[in-house]
Amino acid sequence: MIPVPSNTRVWLAAGVTDMRRGFNTLAAQTEKVLAEDPYSGHLFVFRGRRGDLLKIIWWDTQGACLFMKRLEKGRFVWPAAKDGKVCLTSAQLAMLLEGIDWRPLGDASITCRVIDTAANMAAIAGWIGQ
Repeated sequence: MIPVPSNTRVWLAAGVTDMRRGFNTLAAQTEKVLAEDPYSGHLFVFRGRRGDLLKIIWWDTQGACLFMKRLEKGRFVWPAAKDGKVCLTSAQLAMLLEGIDWRPLGDASITCRVIDTAANMAAIAGWIGQ
């Protein structure tokens, strides 16, 4: 997992991004499209057209970092907006990276939710044993 300091923001770039891009071109997109400084230490998350690949860039004071993750099955949950940005918490980022729906429960745009049956059964077993 990426160590995210408590004062770090996580910016998700709405829409799709060309996943052939590296740190330099994603940093340029961060400046132009998101109007943010890619060297601020914040994390910037981009998703490809198919939805199964994402890239995260950040500056960790020692150098440029580029993280990439591809899901073997399914797609990363992404906002329906074609452009703009969304600010996530570090907990929402962790859920996103695991392929779990990170959006709030009251969000009307939720279409599906990934449920880990084994984890739910373990939690129920823990409650019964108490």
